[in-house]
Amino acid sequence: MSAPGQSWGRYPQTRQRLINVADRHAPLLTQDVPVLPFGNGRSYGDSCLNDGGVLLCTRGIDRFIAFDPVTGVITCEAGTLFSDILDLAVPQGWFLPVTPGTRFVTVGGAIANDVHGKNHHRAGTIGRHIRELELLRSDGERMRCSSTERPDWFAATIGGLGLTGLITHATLQLRRIASPWMIAESHRFRSLSEFFLLSAASDRDYEYTVAWIDCAARGEALGRGLFSRANHAPPHPPARPAAPARQLGVPVTPPMSLIKPVTLRAFNAIYYHRHRRDIVRQTTHYQPFFYPLDGLRNWNRMYGPRGFLQYQCVIPPAFAEDAIRELVQSISAAGGGSFLAVLKQFGDMTSPGLLSFPRQGTTLALDFANEGDTTFRLLDRLDSVVAAAGGAVYPAKDARMSSTHFRQYFPRWEAFSAFVDPGFSSSFWRRVMEKQ
Repeated sequence: MSAPGQSWGRYPQTRQRLINVADRHAPLLTQDVPVLPFGNGRSYGDSCLNDGGVLLCTRGIDRFIAFDPVTGVITCEAGTLFSDILDLAVPQGWFLPVTPGTRFVTVGGAIANDVHGKNHHRAGTIGRHIRELELLRSDGERMRCSSTERPDWFAATIGGLGLTGLITHATLQLRRIASPWMIAESHRFRSLSEFFLLSAASDRDYEYTVAWIDCAARGEALGRGLFSRANHAPPHPPARPAAPARQLGVPVTPPMSLIKPVTLRAFNAIYYHRHRRDIVRQTTHYQPFFYPLDGLRNWNRMYGPRGFLQYQCVIPPAFAEDAIRELVQSISAAGGGSFLAVLKQFGDMTSPGLLSFPRQGTTLALDFANEGDTTFRLLDRLDSVVAAAGGAVYPAKDARMSSTHFRQYFPRWEAFSAFVDPGFSSSFWRRVMEKQ
């Protein structure tokens, strides 16, 4: 029987059969339709969906296999959440080497999307910190893959969108920390030019850098925002640090999106001016710094029953400032965007995967309420800017990029195709492989 499927963006709506994977040692049962691994459903578009096919739900394989508290090397099953690793490792002085903006992603999903974080300029993507992984293919073959053993399969699987087979477990090198606290600064900036100066000045001394940008601002205020930078705190942080906030939630899906131009402009103006001073320094727990939206359960419901589309792109350094300005101008003029628009510099750390998204440049990410054709026309305009600048769009956040653009953004797609398991597919892959 088919079941409805949703990604975190709640668009598109698909139907597929669900099979729970509860034993990493068990063989894959042969299916009459393509299968696709599914972790915790935190991808935004259709890269984690398989309309008309089967989803292999991996949350049932979530066990720790080994952890060395001396070296920080951990081996766990693919359905283990990052939050589970943090709960185990942080009290013992270890932290994730790379983490996205939510801790509720699975290890397998993080590898399949080669996730990045606020420290890309220092640590690159998660794929750089995977020691090895096991890949189970639809023909029953099990492959142990690493940078030295089957390195070609390793490169295809990292960032491979779950298409090379089922990751059963992986070994990851954690990062040593002295405490769960962060020494953080927030700097108010008034233009995109100021953002680029702040970012260049911060990357040398700060492990984590990221900016919130007011995507609703216009005129002289265009490109304003708040720049955050931080390092892990020493063993004994200053008194009265900011503790994790109580978790709230959106209990139901409203009949329409709560993210409207009027509310967006009001929220962003308040958020931009929330501190009286231009520079604010504080010691805070790692959770609100890394995972601000995790404090609001089911926040994706705010966009209503039609869901939303997230758009994340990266622009090469030579064209970054002009292209990002053009993108922000288009978004502001259209009255679109979200209350959490993220601007960040990627460093020159090469990602290991054939289809990995991060590359040196500037990345912009934000959400758009699904207003039908109006939204899709705006995203098409953004695509034209990104493509002209030689940039790329992130597959884990995408629900509508064209086959032509995908092949431009990821020129190694043809080499990757040779590693796709013939029994695996996804809604995303079928869409971008269509001839146009």
